[in-house]
Amino acid sequence: MLEKLGEAIRKATDKIANALFLDKDAVDLIVRDLQRALIEADVNIALVKELSDKIRKSAMDERIKGVEKKEHIIKILHDELLGILGEYKQLKLDAKQNIILLLGLYGSGKTTTIAKLGNYYSKRGFRVALVGLDVHRPAAQEQLKQLAEKNKLNYFIDFEEKNPVKILKKYEKKLKDYNLILIDTAGRHTLDDELIKEIKTITKEAKPTESILVIPADIGQAAKTQAKQFKDAVNISGVIITRMDSTAKAGGALTACAETKAPVYFITTGEKINDIEEFNPKSFLSRLLGMGDLEALMEKIKSVTEEKSQKKIQKNIEEGKLTLDDVIEQVKSMSSLGGFEKIKSMIPGLSNMKAKIPEGVLENQEAKVARWEHITKSMTQEEKENPEILEKQTSRIARIAKGAGVPTSDVRSLLKQYKMLNDMLKSGAGMDMSEGMSQKQMMKFAKKFGKKMRF
Repeated sequence: MLEKLGEAIRKATDKIANALFLDKDAVDLIVRDLQRALIEADVNIALVKELSDKIRKSAMDERIKGVEKKEHIIKILHDELLGILGEYKQLKLDAKQNIILLLGLYGSGKTTTIAKLGNYYSKRGFRVALVGLDVHRPAAQEQLKQLAEKNKLNYFIDFEEKNPVKILKKYEKKLKDYNLILIDTAGRHTLDDELIKEIKTITKEAKPTESILVIPADIGQAAKTQAKQFKDAVNISGVIITRMDSTAKAGGALTACAETKAPVYFITTGEKINDIEEFNPKSFLSRLLGMGDLEALMEKIKSVTEEKSQKKIQKNIEEGKLTLDDVIEQVKSMSSLGGFEKIKSMIPGLSNMKAKIPEGVLENQEAKVARWEHITKSMTQEEKENPEILEKQTSRIARIAKGAGVPTSDVRSLLKQYKMLNDMLKSGAGMDMSEGMSQKQMMKFAKKFGKKMRF
């Protein structure tokens, strides 16, 4: 996500910090590199020029000398970048009931985003319902149904009815049982009069607490026009930007929304259900600068783990009774984070550790985890709860492998994973999924166990 831009910003700050003399030529060189990176990220040229002028002006200010000048320029750079990313505004939800309309044109990723948002909040204790009101695109309701069923989310869809208001009225009583209702609305190729009329009709009936526009990052600066049109026509309260991971224009989309004063609530960073995160400009910039974002990582961990399951595992960890079922659950959670490359930027100091930690360290290994689950079904309860008894029991291992229909090496692989995680917990680098890892624990985990974790 905007790796080139992040690298350019880090290089610029390093050059400023390490320069013996910050003369005009040195500053011009730094500014040119920054300009190139920002323009490649599709940031508006007027904003790039404004930032460049402020850096040059502060660099040439004779009243500021030496180290103070370097710190001043770096602060200017940081503050200006933060300014063009916009203000941080959280999506505030009420404890009683929240009704959120998701709006957007064709191809924005609206239906997928609804499922991601539903999953995100269901893991945080909300009673979530997905409502399919896109009656125009034939596959929309089926897609929403499949996503809901796959991720165990409640949904309300009427495949026969073509009037979205009638669908809402049909499920009105049932929806009162939910405190977060996410409504998928129809899209069009453009925001035409017909779409505006439909959105206003649904809005009048649903009385949403939030109307959120879904915009794909690959439209870049065109997001400004789209956000402004929707804001003027149907009074959107915020934006979700999708496909942040697959385009060089993400900087354009982010800064364009900031210009329209439409807060970006969330960004999505991949195709998986957990690839959604709250957008906090300060934390986002921290990642670009290679300083990590542990808070976002903790939120991501919460998104992939069931609260009840984690409490049970945490209790077992605290009591020193880690079982094989716990190990498999933890490995599943880590795999669901989306791989090491997805979380590396969130851990302070790991952005530039490619040589030390191999790529693909935490890549999803669903097939292997499935085999491990199959293996545990061939074990006795005692063996699952006390795997240590299997270490030198070749006959038991052979029996388990035969029962599961796998080679003994697969059983030993699971036992090795158990031992590694157990050793990690005992060494003080344990992962408290309910409270979150400290920075020290994260670094210890990544450095000590990164190369070993070949699920």
